[in-house]
Amino acid sequence: MRNSSWLAGIDLGGVEFGLELLALIPLIHIVGGYCAYRAIVRTRTAQGAIAWAVSLIVLPYIAVPMYVVFGRRKFRGYVAARRAGDLEINHIAMALAEYEQEFRSTFKDAGAGIRTAEKLAKMPFTEGNAVDLLIDGEAIFNSILAGIDGACTYILVQFYIVHDDELGRELKRRLIARASAGVRIYFIYDEIGCHKLPDIYVEDLRAAGVHMHPFLSTRGPNNRFQINFRNHRKIVLVDGEVAWVGGANVGDEYMGRDPKIGRWRDTQCRIEGPAVQCIQLAFIEDWFFATGGTPELNWIPRRSRAGELDVLALPSGPADEQETAGLFFMAAISAAKHRIWIASPYFVPDERVVGALQLAALRGVDVRILMPSKPDHILVYLSAFSYLDDLCGLGVRFFQYQPGFLHQKTMLVDDAAAAVGTANLDNRSFRLNFEITMIYIGLEFSKQVEAMFLTDFAASVEIDDSELEKRSGWFRFLSKASRLMAPIQ
Repeated sequence: MRNSSWLAGIDLGGVEFGLELLALIPLIHIVGGYCAYRAIVRTRTAQGAIAWAVSLIVLPYIAVPMYVVFGRRKFRGYVAARRAGDLEINHIAMALAEYEQEFRSTFKDAGAGIRTAEKLAKMPFTEGNAVDLLIDGEAIFNSILAGIDGACTYILVQFYIVHDDELGRELKRRLIARASAGVRIYFIYDEIGCHKLPDIYVEDLRAAGVHMHPFLSTRGPNNRFQINFRNHRKIVLVDGEVAWVGGANVGDEYMGRDPKIGRWRDTQCRIEGPAVQCIQLAFIEDWFFATGGTPELNWIPRRSRAGELDVLALPSGPADEQETAGLFFMAAISAAKHRIWIASPYFVPDERVVGALQLAALRGVDVRILMPSKPDHILVYLSAFSYLDDLCGLGVRFFQYQPGFLHQKTMLVDDAAAAVGTANLDNRSFRLNFEITMIYIGLEFSKQVEAMFLTDFAASVEIDDSELEKRSGWFRFLSKASRLMAPIQ
């Protein structure tokens, strides 16, 4: 009897809870199997499908929540928003396409690469543009802030990251000053990239009359956990007449004030001419998705008096029918006849781009890759080393920039084609981020980009496939393992 009383006094709640957990195990594996099926059917790359399927089957307890957050291949809602605004957005796009025909570039030899880029952009190259190449933070933000100060009617601002630091507060001060002078200001920021931005920063701007909104990639019940999509564009545009596009976000690190990494090396361009309206169209599509409205803007393109450069704006993103950014890089590499130089802070290309680089090297093209020596994201830094074996033996040359962190996204093709934008050479820019790349055709501008590259190469150390062999076994293993994770980074 004493033993029975003792048993009766035991709390069996924990045991029941444990049995409930055990009952969930088969369900978790079923969900993991279903998600693995979806990954195989829907993931855009075989490498990504394998990575997801194996992890979902072997470790569903970890992989299923990750898949819910990171596994979607298409960004839902953006196209629906565009369709809902057909009377506004499509009317603007169609009218702009007609306007731009007046300025359409008349190339003597329009190769396949040019026509491919135009089809991807759904807009023509336009002539009559003036472009200033801006190197590093001081030149970039001196130009941007001066442009803001000179705005008369409206300013469009879009950044992936905005910090509430010295540079961020200076931008806020200038915008508030123009808003108080009656200039309309529309400001989009990525809520994930700006997760550290304090509410007071946004509140101060809104109180001054600035229309400031997050891009809201997580808006809606189907997108609530989809933090993997980002709006990575960096655009400032004034009065429909001048625009700035490039790699720099708003933060003191771009002014050389990062105590850990030091100087951040970046490139931006200031553009005047008919290409400005095409940049404006990319902004207004994002604005419509974020707010449901379209402000009144200047949609009449005008030829710049200061230049005759041929320019194309190429927006890209996960709502596109095709993988626009990746296809552009493929087309540019394939079109190169004697030179292609690429600078990217995150060099994690997919297999098709690796193959295009290999073929370019086999054709005798001078292929050079400029990347950082100091990482800010360890996985993509490690992944980059895994490509040395595939490319160095064929003659592709790799350079690691030494003075600080290389953040520019630039490319030089042959003698007269260059690109400066926001897209990196990695899976995220190819498939997950909203990006914009500006393509420039012109001998004089390309000479400026060439001089910039040569200066950067001189400040770099060239490495080859022996560099990976010099590293520890753990480093080599982590480099290869990081590459396997590239499709879901």
